[in-house]
Amino acid sequence: METLTPFWLSIALIGLILLSAFFSSAETSMMAINRYRLKTLSAKNNRKAKRTEKLLSDMDHLIGTILLGNNLVNIFASSVATVLAIKLWGEGSVVYSSILLTFVILIFAETTPKTFAAKNPEKIALPVSYAIKSLVKLFRPFVWLIAKVSNAILVVFGIKNNKNTEKLNSEELRMVIDDAKPIIASNYQKMLLNIVDLEKVKVEDIMIPRHELISVNIDDHEEILKHLERTQHNRLLAYDKSQDNITGVIHMRDIVNLYARNEFSIEAFLGLIRKPYFVPEGTSLANQLEHFQKLKRRLGLVVDEYGEVRGMVVFEDILEEIVGQFTSNQSESIKEISKQKDGSYIADPRISIRELNSILCTNLPVTNAKTLNGLILEELQTIPTRDVSIKIDEVLIEVMQISDQTIKLVRLRKV
Repeated sequence: METLTPFWLSIALIGLILLSAFFSSAETSMMAINRYRLKTLSAKNNRKAKRTEKLLSDMDHLIGTILLGNNLVNIFASSVATVLAIKLWGEGSVVYSSILLTFVILIFAETTPKTFAAKNPEKIALPVSYAIKSLVKLFRPFVWLIAKVSNAILVVFGIKNNKNTEKLNSEELRMVIDDAKPIIASNYQKMLLNIVDLEKVKVEDIMIPRHELISVNIDDHEEILKHLERTQHNRLLAYDKSQDNITGVIHMRDIVNLYARNEFSIEAFLGLIRKPYFVPEGTSLANQLEHFQKLKRRLGLVVDEYGEVRGMVVFEDILEEIVGQFTSNQSESIKEISKQKDGSYIADPRISIRELNSILCTNLPVTNAKTLNGLILEELQTIPTRDVSIKIDEVLIEVMQISDQTIKLVRLRKV
């Protein structure tokens, strides 16, 4: 190196600084590139994207190669700068050349290229992938040796080298969807978030409670006819002697078809009873939706650990958890909650806490009780015999009407 003229030493120094900038920008761009965008490009047979994705799949060798290359060129640059300074200004200039080289490397080989690469990772990572791939092959033995030594040192300190699977959990996936606001319309974004939350919501959170289901005794023919005349529900439960002994479900559209063909009879009615499909309590909506699809079912009876029916979960209700309410029926003509002029809300205590939280933008607990009535009883630890008021979280709940030991109406205020 001492035989080289200052001119060629200067050329070599500039080249080494450029190489250092190359490694710095390559490292930052590889780490900053959007993996999902990369997968999309790979699916379109983009060779550069496929090559980059393959490099990122072996992160140890990729990072090892880039760091090895960057350190080599920086050390060589320091040596060249030292020799150049001695030739130009003597041995006393070594300290000044080191300070100057540090400043040059920080500006031109670190800060500037890394900032540009962080803002334009795709423009850098894809073109340099070919050169990096060649260097990975060239440096593989050295990188392997360095990795082994590093891992051995980590083991001495009790640190295990666990490979990162890079799997997104539900919260990280929510953040990805939330960050996609400029790309995805707000209503579709909400649907995607609801799909992510399906795993957290259980069938008992959205089921129709047992006391709201209409059931008929298959042995009482007069009762059957009376229920058919006045029912406003789409489905009826059939039981044998005891209401705990559910034998099946009847769809009202099948009854209508019988009437339309003038073929209605008790025997024909009993022939339409479908075998019940039972759903264990605690099943997530994500799993239940999959079961409905596999079994070609649209409803199931939710049972507890003792096999007692607690309610009914319907396919349409799960869909409404994703897209929002899109159906209405006569039984829903009376609103479960309505806002008053003074800003308070009058609510039917049978309303679900999840729906209430959505309407009021509150965080009432849903761990144990599923309905507002259940939450009030859980808080009071007794059935109120007169009008009372309680505060849960940031909601003031006033019991307004009680009948037959049952809360009929409440007023809600956010405080």
